[in-house]
Amino acid sequence: MFARTMTLFALFVVASGAITAADRIAFAETPATVAPSPLPAPKPATTEAAREKTLPAKELFGAKQLPSIGKAVAIGYYPRGCLAGGVELPVNGSTWQVMRLSRNRNWGHPELVKFLERFAPLAAKATGWKGILVGDMAQPRGGPLAFGHLSHQIGLDVDIWFMPMPDRVLGKDERENISATNLVSDDWKHLNPQTWTPQHIAFIKTAAQQPEVERVLVNAAIKKELCRVEDKAHDSWMAKVRPWYGHHDHIHVRLKCPADSPNCRAQGELPGVAAAGGGVRACGHSEHRPHQGSNRSRERWKAGDALRLAARL
Repeated sequence: MFARTMTLFALFVVASGAITAADRIAFAETPATVAPSPLPAPKPATTEAAREKTLPAKELFGAKQLPSIGKAVAIGYYPRGCLAGGVELPVNGSTWQVMRLSRNRNWGHPELVKFLERFAPLAAKATGWKGILVGDMAQPRGGPLAFGHLSHQIGLDVDIWFMPMPDRVLGKDERENISATNLVSDDWKHLNPQTWTPQHIAFIKTAAQQPEVERVLVNAAIKKELCRVEDKAHDSWMAKVRPWYGHHDHIHVRLKCPADSPNCRAQGELPGVAAAGGGVRACGHSEHRPHQGSNRSRERWKAGDALRLAARL
């Protein structure tokens, strides 16, 4: 009996030692717990105001699909300003259609919209056309444009094509893909007899004769032809027609600053031409016109040079 008791005790001691050793081994093999590193502080969300500070003005203005709320006001200068309370020209009228609808540039000061609504039937009557095709005006809030123009920023500029409106409503794709008619020959010094017509003279003259019009920009070859065929003794309207590179397939009409826009900077007086009409000087050599060469040569112009010249046109 004593022997059996001692045997059981011995087995118990051995088993206890084995368990203890196993526990020590398991404990030794368990990796130490490492406290997790703190997560980096979250970056503050970029606010709309902060994002706008990093974008060029042309992108900011181009992204606005609607005008600002409030009174319509032209602010700044034609190639450096903006438009408050812009008004949209309807894309279709009885004597006009708006082209390049995807650009969303059929906005302007109310005076510009009124001008187009009044000029379109006058131009149709003077030329015998069905109506006019309207190109770029301004963006909903004016400002610099991503491409195409240095001016058109304050809602007082509009391009009108040298192409009659067809006798049907153009489709959306047609308005994006049809090209305006080029009236100038390949050498950029003469008119193209295949496209130039007497109706184009009546078209330009009708625009320039409107009292609210400040300038009508055309290609130098076109101005040269106007001076050749028109009566120099009655050219008060001719003084408004200014040569400027491009403008071979459209006229660029610029209105005077409206009375309701005190912060609109008026166009400078015509260089070398009296304000009341300059007689033959409207067709003299005092006009400042840039080189009529290739697109590459025109691209070399610096924006500052263009701005200074634009102030004198």
